[in-house]
Amino acid sequence: MSLADSDEVTWLTETHLTRFAVSAGAAGIPTRSKGGVCREAAMESNFSKGDARLGEEPRLRTPPQNQTPADLSGIDDKLLYAMPFSAKDLQRYRKDEKFSHRLLTPEEKVNLLKPYLPSPPPPLDRTRRASLSQVSREERKGKLGLRRFLRRHFHIFIYALIHLYFSIYIRLRQAYHAIGNRFYTVYHHHHHSPELIQRDIKDLSRFPKHLSVILTLEDQGRSGAGLEKLVNEAADIAAWCASAGITQLSIYEKTGILKGYVKETHQTISQRLQTYFGPSFPSVSLGAPHIPPVQSGLLSLSNSPNNENRKNINILLISAEDGRDSIVDLTKTLAEMSQRKKLQPADITTELVDAELSESVMEEPDLLVLFSPFVELAGYPPWQIRLTEIFHVPDNQGVGYQVFYRALCKFAKAQMRMGR
Repeated sequence: MSLADSDEVTWLTETHLTRFAVSAGAAGIPTRSKGGVCREAAMESNFSKGDARLGEEPRLRTPPQNQTPADLSGIDDKLLYAMPFSAKDLQRYRKDEKFSHRLLTPEEKVNLLKPYLPSPPPPLDRTRRASLSQVSREERKGKLGLRRFLRRHFHIFIYALIHLYFSIYIRLRQAYHAIGNRFYTVYHHHHHSPELIQRDIKDLSRFPKHLSVILTLEDQGRSGAGLEKLVNEAADIAAWCASAGITQLSIYEKTGILKGYVKETHQTISQRLQTYFGPSFPSVSLGAPHIPPVQSGLLSLSNSPNNENRKNINILLISAEDGRDSIVDLTKTLAEMSQRKKLQPADITTELVDAELSESVMEEPDLLVLFSPFVELAGYPPWQIRLTEIFHVPDNQGVGYQVFYRALCKFAKAQMRMGR
């Protein structure tokens, strides 16, 4: 006889510490958990011998090390949860345990467990089975019915309507901004003339002392055309800043590819300035953090009759490694100095961090100009833009003088409240 052939072996209640079964050579006991999954576990609840007194729950102990499944005569060696046996059944079990589980036959062990198993659920009657089958048929019918069809197509219609609305809105917005950018391009064009640029900005009340821009390398530098375009954009911005009297320019490019071409970039910028200003172009100092600057143009500037009207321009090339990485390095340095008692923790202040980052990377710019269609800092040094005015033109594509001019106009009208 086996419990597998009886409907009385069913779910074991959680209050009786489920998960037990009898498995052995001739008497496997598959039991069903609450989810209906059959499990086979072995009943080997070895109780300590001092727990046979009435009124005490038997304690669970681990099986001796010298017992094996062969010694237990078909009982697996897995440790199971104790069940509340009666004194008589507990005595029979311990007696069988004393004889290495050879005293009771598998059928007697099954009969020993039967009184402690929960009652099986009542079988489903015909009415219940019919109602369940009817519900399943209705569910299948609902999946293929007219109501489901209409609901699905209604959702598709709403999605298409929303998509159409936003598509029209985006197209109209792009057209509006494109017309505005074209107007600024035609009406405010520099024509490579510093005089025209100065005429455009003569009515502005103030100018940024330090201007910063974010440029993007196309094609990730796979071709030389992307690098050449990036260098030309940097040269144009340098010429606009020199014409507007801005002496400090920082150019951010995420990959830092321009740092590997400092001399070539400096030469291109000098040639572009010469195109704008002629032989008496301003001197250019181009460098990067931890890279010595390259300077030129001093001789031509010193011999110029308009020396007092020409200002030198300092250009700094920065990349993503000058942002968060520099803050991490400074933090490690300050922590090591504090551990070595070279610096007191009270001396580490915001002013100290600001001074160190300003010296190692750059000072905080007054205006940050983005030439992208949306605001994307792309890893720009976060510490240096706490109070920086950020400007961009929506839906703009590429570097253009109209963006530079509109940024100066916006900066002149901005109110710097410094957190107030």
